[in-house]
Amino acid sequence: MLSEKMQNELNQRINDELYAWYLYLAVSAHFEAENLAGMAQWMRAQAQEEMGHAMKNFNFLLERGGRVSLRPVREVPDKWDTPLAAFEAAYQHERKVSKIYADFLELARAEKDHATEIFLQWFVTEQVEEEAQTLAIVEKLKLMHNAPGGLFMLDRELGQRK
Repeated sequence: MLSEKMQNELNQRINDELYAWYLYLAVSAHFEAENLAGMAQWMRAQAQEEMGHAMKNFNFLLERGGRVSLRPVREVPDKWDTPLAAFEAAYQHERKVSKIYADFLELARAEKDHATEIFLQWFVTEQVEEEAQTLAIVEKLKLMHNAPGGLFMLDRELGQRK
């Protein structure tokens, strides 16, 4: 059985992941409006991944006999000045999420909740990948200095993500 503190943290992780889903949908819509369909596709795929993370937390909470408490998702931005600004925001968001999961893992250890500790290891590993993916795109955008040809090529590349 989960402690109340762990149950509350898992409910907060569900909310955090729903926020990320909402954020990436907003970035996708922004890129669609800017005629960057490949970047929009990449962000839609990322949004789906975040929804999967929310459901992973949701299901784990229920499996442990906890009670799900869905909370309002806070508002997300809906415009970015450049593709670089949008991907930098995504990268900063992923760094924040990495810290949240690392702190949660420490709480699980302190509570000697081994099942949750093992569950959270997956998220810690996943966050390494999430940060690396977004940082790689940020670095490519920085290298091209808003060169239209480079932007076109990167947009096409990112549109290949399923």
